[in-house]
Amino acid sequence: MNHPPPLNQGLDQCIKCNICTSACPVAAVSDRFPGPKYVGPQAQRFRREGQPVPDDSVDYCSGCRVCNEVCPTGVPIAQLNARARAQIVAERGVPLRNWLIARTDMIGRLSAGPQAPLVNFVLRLAPTRWLAHYILGIHRHAPLPLARRHTFRAWVAERRVQGTGNREQGTGNREQGTENREQGTENREQRTENREQGTENREQGTEKSVLSSPSRLTPPTSTPPTSTPPTSTPPTFSPHASSPHASSPHASPIVYFHGCATQAYEPHVGQAALAVLEHHGYEVLVPPQNCCGLPLISNGDFVAARRAHLTNVRHLLAYVRQGIPVVGTSTSCTLTLKEEAPEILGLHSADVQLLAAHTYDLFEFLRLLAEAGQLRRDFRPMARQLPYHIPCQYRAHRIGQPVVDVLSLIPGLQLSLSPAACCGIAGTYGIKREKYAIAMAVGQPLFNFIRQSGSDLALCDSETCRWQISHATGVATKHPIELLAEAYNLSYYQS
Repeated sequence: MNHPPPLNQGLDQCIKCNICTSACPVAAVSDRFPGPKYVGPQAQRFRREGQPVPDDSVDYCSGCRVCNEVCPTGVPIAQLNARARAQIVAERGVPLRNWLIARTDMIGRLSAGPQAPLVNFVLRLAPTRWLAHYILGIHRHAPLPLARRHTFRAWVAERRVQGTGNREQGTGNREQGTENREQGTENREQRTENREQGTENREQGTEKSVLSSPSRLTPPTSTPPTSTPPTSTPPTFSPHASSPHASSPHASPIVYFHGCATQAYEPHVGQAALAVLEHHGYEVLVPPQNCCGLPLISNGDFVAARRAHLTNVRHLLAYVRQGIPVVGTSTSCTLTLKEEAPEILGLHSADVQLLAAHTYDLFEFLRLLAEAGQLRRDFRPMARQLPYHIPCQYRAHRIGQPVVDVLSLIPGLQLSLSPAACCGIAGTYGIKREKYAIAMAVGQPLFNFIRQSGSDLALCDSETCRWQISHATGVATKHPIELLAEAYNLSYYQS
């Protein structure tokens, strides 16, 4: 078994300044979590393999990574806490509740599809939520997403079939055009024969009457063949200098990692992403993929998390070896592919690193296009002011504010940035019975900000954050890519 390498080399960098504790959104609202410094570098010195875990309070760490952001000496506190939780799981096993909610791709497969209306109905019955609350430990008021009848991958498959049909229709049209051209050739040959016959007749008439004036014949003007105007060359930008597609006259390929939420609950987010990427001339590929593994990491199931990540590496490796970038709309998924899984799980092979180097959050990629002068600017004006919350997982990318940078190019659109550190949900954290109240308390500053904005719509990159915001405030939420697709006036199917 591939055990993760020790992170203890970061312990001595802790100077006990307590900045992490003062910034921690969980420690601010609950005494059950004494703070990142205590359960992280301080307690880590007492954790030894084969010995009982000295303190269970580390399980109340939400993994928001705010502590990592503010630590002046760079101690990887969130990673230490994640591994400490995994040590608890290794000693005691994974509780049934945590085992279930960590397998988001399995839950999605069971929920989405023709059975979705029935699943949604049953999961919203009060007796069902009561049973889930008291037997499984899933809070009866926790936000649960609506499963969709048509999954994202089903939509992609239908679209591919329709595209094949269009190509077959195009082939038929080309064959018909060939027949028309052949018929036209026969007509031209017939006209040539008629002109030759007319010339003979005119010559004969000239011989018969030299008094008649010669005819003024207008030379026939040939109609130039109609040519199809050349299609515009797609963007040649590639964030990888080694990409063989950088100067291709054809559509450059790009891989879309949709994640579990887009697949089963929010296919419209993936549809908007494909519409925007295709608007920029990219051929969007959607290869086989599975859960990124973050819910498994968050619940301490490192064995299953390694399996999930390495499976994704196998699925995507052939693409990234060609220099094809991988983009995603779930900021937690892209963070996991980039660094969360490699760092926490101790996966450092060349293949893992190659995938990490080629993975981008979608707006991070679009901002690179803008910096290269290749982001399309054919926006329609949007006179709106919308609140925007940057998820803590997005801030953990350490790439600034790419959504703000891109959406600020839309005429008339103004974004109000949330000052809140976290929405509280933290993936599966906030739906647990013992942590639901903590999650709601953590998110209260964000909820107040959304309500005070007076807007009927809020933007956020994280799917669980969007569900949490709508659950707490009643305000509709969208992924920023949906707004960008609207600004481009792109039509895409919404289930």
